[in-house]
Amino acid sequence: MSTDTGSVALVGDEVVENVVRAALFAALTGVFSYVSFQLPVSPVPYTLQVLGIFLAGVFLGPRWGAASLALYVVAGAVGAPVYAYGASGIGQLFSPWGGYLWSYPFAAGLLGYVAHGTDERTPTGEIALWRLAAGLTAATVVIYAFGTVGYAYFGDLALFADPVRALVSAALVTAVPFVPGEILKAVVAVLAARSERLRGA
Repeated sequence: MSTDTGSVALVGDEVVENVVRAALFAALTGVFSYVSFQLPVSPVPYTLQVLGIFLAGVFLGPRWGAASLALYVVAGAVGAPVYAYGASGIGQLFSPWGGYLWSYPFAAGLLGYVAHGTDERTPTGEIALWRLAAGLTAATVVIYAFGTVGYAYFGDLALFADPVRALVSAALVTAVPFVPGEILKAVVAVLAARSERLRGA
């Protein structure tokens, strides 16, 4: 009986720890969203939100990384000022850049799964560099795919009338201009994963 009770306590402690970590990364992503500005070639705001997604996927793994970003999206939808420029509200999910927001839990979960190679979290110091690179690339593709489709639809680019033209036009302002910035964020995420101070996280 005592062994069973101890096991339950350990599982409970682990869940609490993961919930706290997920909340912290959700909050961190919200802080990053305040670093927002407009690029002259795109109406979509450039923010550091994606860095939060990268870090959540790397440090929390697939399940809790996805949960963290789901918490972030829900918090913003119900009124917490955690989206770009401090915006909030469910309407943001259906704005021309709402597709990005919908993508975040999926991107973090996919990154975590590819990087860790399992649905469990492993110490970041044990993640192979190729897994990190593949996971970060996959997450970026998911974010851009959601963002492009969302902009083509909610931005009134006649997605259903001329889908190819609409998607290409959308990608030129929702994906292409942001590639250099995403590469820099990916480098930061890799450096964080390789940090001696964070290696056991």
